[in-house]
Amino acid sequence: MSQDDEFPFLVDRNFYYLTGLEIPGLILLICKNNGNLTTRLYAYAHDDYQERWHGKRPDFEDLSAVSGISVEDITDVERFDEDSYAFIKDADLNIAIDGSSIMKAVRQFRKQVASSRGNSDLVDIKDILTRMRLIKSNTEADLIREAARITEEAIAAMKCDIVPGVTEYELHTKLEYELKVRGSELFAFRTIVSAGDNAFYLHHDIPESGDEGTVRDGSFVQIDVGARYKGYCADISRVFFVGYGDDTDDKRIVLLDLIRDLRKACWENIRPGMTFNNLNRIMHNLTFEFLKENGLAAEDDEVSVAAHKYYWHNTSHYLGLDVHDLSNALPQDYRDNPLEAGCTLAVEPGVYIPEWGVGFRIEDDVLVTDDGCELLSSGNRGDEPEVIFC
Repeated sequence: MSQDDEFPFLVDRNFYYLTGLEIPGLILLICKNNGNLTTRLYAYAHDDYQERWHGKRPDFEDLSAVSGISVEDITDVERFDEDSYAFIKDADLNIAIDGSSIMKAVRQFRKQVASSRGNSDLVDIKDILTRMRLIKSNTEADLIREAARITEEAIAAMKCDIVPGVTEYELHTKLEYELKVRGSELFAFRTIVSAGDNAFYLHHDIPESGDEGTVRDGSFVQIDVGARYKGYCADISRVFFVGYGDDTDDKRIVLLDLIRDLRKACWENIRPGMTFNNLNRIMHNLTFEFLKENGLAAEDDEVSVAAHKYYWHNTSHYLGLDVHDLSNALPQDYRDNPLEAGCTLAVEPGVYIPEWGVGFRIEDDVLVTDDGCELLSSGNRGDEPEVIFC
C-alpha cells in the first residue's frame, strides 16, 4: 500500500475453504488417478535468513494439523515449477484450475498451460467450488454464529458511549477496539457509524469528528459492522435513538414500526424456494402500504417505483467467507435462483425518508433450513425499543 509496506493479507477464499490455511504463497494440488485421490501442499520451508526479515514460517507438522494433509504430502514450494512443468507435458493428464482465484501462482500456471497445450485443455472448477460454498456445513454456520456473537457484544459495549456530543470517530474507534479485544483482528468489511443525516449515505465508512459527525439529542445513529471469525463473516446493522421524543409524533418510532414489520415478514418468508427478488417484492409491497398511510405515496402510484424512492437497497445477500459471499462468482441472474437449505444470508430491510430526516436498516444473519430459517444473530432483540433507545 506504499513504497515499503503492504496491505494486510487476506487469503484466497476457495483456497481457505479447501485447506483452512491463511498463509500467503501456498499452493494446493489435488490429483485423481485411476480413482485414487492424492493431495499435495506446496509451502515454504524454514529459512533463517528469510524468516529474519519476514517472520516465522510454520512447521509442516503445523500445516498438516490444520489442513488434514499428511506431512509426507507437504513439500517445499520451490519444487512447484519443476513439478508443474511435468504435469503440463503429460498429455494424458487433464488439468483443472480454479478460474476465480486471485493467486499469482494460479494465473501464471494458466498462462503456462495455455502456451503449451491451449486453453481447450484447461477445465475450470470455479462453478463446482461455488456450488460447494453456497451450502454451509453445521461447522460453517456455527462460525458465522460466533462472528455474530462477537459483533453484537462489541456493539453492546459501544452503545454505552452513545450520548449527545459524541462523534462518529469516537464511536467507530470504540467499536473496532471492542471487536479486536474479542479476537476479530480483521473485520468482514469497513465499519460504518453514521450519525443523523449521514445515514442517508449507505456506505458512510469514513467516520467524521466534526459538526456533521456529532450525535445530537433527538437524532439516531446507524451502525453496520461485522466481525470475521476463523475466516467467516458476520454482517449486523443496528440503529440507536438518542433521547426520547413524543411517541405519537416521533418519526423514528413510526419508521421503526415499519422496519419491525418488514423484518417479521422476512423471517416468515425466507425458506427453500424463495428468491432474493421475490423477497424484495414482498418488502416493496409492505413499504408501499406504509407510504400511502403516511402521505408519501398515492394509491395509483406504481408500487415498485414508489417503494424504490425510499427502499434503496436489496433486502438480502449471501454471507460466508465474504460479506457478500460469492457475488463475483455467481451468474448475473442469481437473484432469481431459489434459496436452498444450508444457505446463510444477511437480511437487512431498510427504509430512508429524507423528508422526515430519518432512515435506517436493522440487519441480522440467518441460516436457511428445510422449512424456514434460523437466526444466527439475536434477531428480534435488535429491534426492541428498550434496546434501541439510548
